[in-house]
Amino acid sequence: QVQLVESGGGLVQPGGSLRLSCAASISIFSFSSMGWYRQAPGKQRELVAIITNGGSTNYADSVKGRFTISRDIIKRTVFLQMNSLKPEDTAVYYCNGNRSSIKLDYWGQGTQVTASS
Repeated sequence: QVQLVESGGGLVQPGGSLRLSCAASISIFSFSSMGWYRQAPGKQRELVAIITNGGSTNYADSVKGRFTISRDIIKRTVFLQMNSLKPEDTAVYYCNGNRSSIKLDYWGQGTQVTASS
């Protein structure tokens, strides 16, 4: 069974930083892409950042220049470095792994990120 386990969320003051981790139970090359999504109360889940199997990255306009997605292939882990956090970044952050070849999406359990003074 494929599992994605997130960690690293928490409470931080505006302007602060956090790093989220997503550990996969299988090789991350098994996924066509891996990404981070977030969902704030009363809002739809939205894409934050994505990294493809080939290493290409893409970001939501709202986080460009502040967030960085990266991966450690040996540790089967994807990271989201979040700098200059704003109150509007407050949300539950979810790790996603997409296996397009078998049309399956996998999700982690979510981790809360709160940027507040």
